This record gives sequence, structure tokens and C-alpha cells, in this order.
Amino acid sequence: MAGLGIWIRSPWNKCIRNGFLFRTPFLLIMAWVMWFTGLPGCGKTTIADKVLTILSEKGIRARVLQLDEIRRAITPKPKYTEEERDIVYASLAYMGKLLADEGINVIIDATANRRRYRDFARRLIPNFAEVFIRAPLLVCMEREGERMAKFSPKEIYKKAAGEEAAVPGVNVAYEGPLSPEIEVDTTSMNPEESAGYIANRIFDLYERGKRSRTQFRKD
Repeated sequence: MAGLGIWIRSPWNKCIRNGFLFRTPFLLIMAWVMWFTGLPGCGKTTIADKVLTILSEKGIRARVLQLDEIRRAITPKPKYTEEERDIVYASLAYMGKLLADEGINVIIDATANRRRYRDFARRLIPNFAEVFIRAPLLVCMEREGERMAKFSPKEIYKKAAGEEAAVPGVNVAYEGPLSPEIEVDTTSMNPEESAGYIANRIFDLYERGKRSRTQFRKD
């Protein structure tokens, strides 16, 4: 039954009872992958970090894949060409898939300006959802100048004036999600409110049913 869970690669879990080693079948509930998308400076990283904290307090483990951090290993001297972005976003989607296959929930923090990048991840990952962090371009430009994210490049929008610049929303198109599973408007919700709403939606979409099924198996 596709939606309920997956068997891990080695479907036997070792346990010791009364000094004897037993191998018992172990079912792993399928993990989810959330792709946080939005214009640079919209608040993706800030909100993703706060969502991670809320989920952790609820006993839900997840891993954030922040593209600005990962890009330093994949493309240490990025050109931001279409070809480079194709490779980077496909790699990011596959990382998310591999982690989800091992039962690890994933938050992908990446603009992914072309819809096809996120659509590729959706085809690849069974429990996939888009989280649209909505903010107007002018607001993002103001925030970007003040953001303190550790790995994010600085002064993105100032660089948009360059001849070969490729800043989403300015020099190249940003294609927002058509039907995101979760959406927040950050002009009317602060980061804490946005994170709380997203965390609750994640729980409703995936965790509530997962816990019910786990309880059913125990009974």
C-alpha cells in the first residue's frame, strides 16, 4: 500500500531477548520532503530554522538542506547559468530523496526559480510538498540587505545591475508554485507566525496520520 510506508533496505531488525539474538521485521513509515521556495530575501531560511525548532519540540525529527550551504561544495565558484542550476537543483532533489528513503524528514531551503526544478523533485519523491514563502520583490530587496543567514550570498539584488547577472525575479524569471500544499504571506505574518502555521500544516498533512497508524500497529 503505497502511502503507508516502505520497507528499509534490510528488512530485519536485531533485538536481544533473554540472551538470544532475534531478527524481527521492522516497518519504517515513509518520510516527507518539504521544498521551501520563494524569492531571495523572502525569509525562507529564517522560517525554515524556526519550523525545524517547532517540529523538534513536538518530537518530529527533520534535516534542513540549505542550498546556499550545499552549493559551496557542488559549485564553489557558481556561475548561476541555466545549465548549472539544472545540475544543482537536480542534485538537491536527489539528496532529499535519499534521506527520505532512509526515513529522514527533509526541509529543502532553496529558491528553485524554475517550476521544473520542483516538479522534478515531486516526481522523484512520494511524500513531497511545496511551501511557498510569499513576499513582493520590493520587500525581498529590503530584507535581503539586512539578512544574517550564515551561508547566503550578500547583496544579491545589487548585483542584479551587472551585465551577466541572473537574479531570480529581476534578471531571470521566478516561477511561483501553481498549487502549493502550504503558503504563507510574510507581509501579513511575521516569521514566528509563519513557522507556526507551516509546522501545524506539516503535522496535519503527514504526522497526524503517521502517529495514528503507529498506534494502530502497537494495538
